[in-house]
Amino acid sequence: MVADQPLNPGLGVQGPEEELYSAVQDEVAAIARRSRRVHRDQARALHPDLDPTALPVLLVLARQEPLRMSELAEALWLDKSTATRQIDAVARLGLVERLPDPADARARLVRLTGEGRSRVTAVLAEQRQMWTTALSGWSASDLRELTRLLRQLRESNIV
Repeated sequence: MVADQPLNPGLGVQGPEEELYSAVQDEVAAIARRSRRVHRDQARALHPDLDPTALPVLLVLARQEPLRMSELAEALWLDKSTATRQIDAVARLGLVERLPDPADARARLVRLTGEGRSRVTAVLAEQRQMWTTALSGWSASDLRELTRLLRQLRESNIV
């Protein structure tokens, strides 16, 4: 096998390629488990009663707001009823608010409250510092390559 050629496993084939696939799967699973823990900790830092599953609502709104509820549901890859429940939960905590959409009287926009923005900004700054510290010894080319490979993995739709 040439190092730069894609692996092409057959059904039921065992061997070095299968071990590589298993190693990648194990690492991705370990990252996913750790990510759930990090999300839980970030949710608690934002608000002690925030359910970690609602954290992505706040993170999406921190990057782009206000959003229609339907746009937010789409950005989170959630059905509208699940997104509505999560938005309701963070609204009860005072972290987001709903506003009338000036372009469509039937639609509502969602945005962070001042308190929500302040809390999310603080958590994101802490997270950025952790990433900066953890990756400070990496070269720029390694970081670009990691980003490229992670994007390629994400676009494979397996994770």
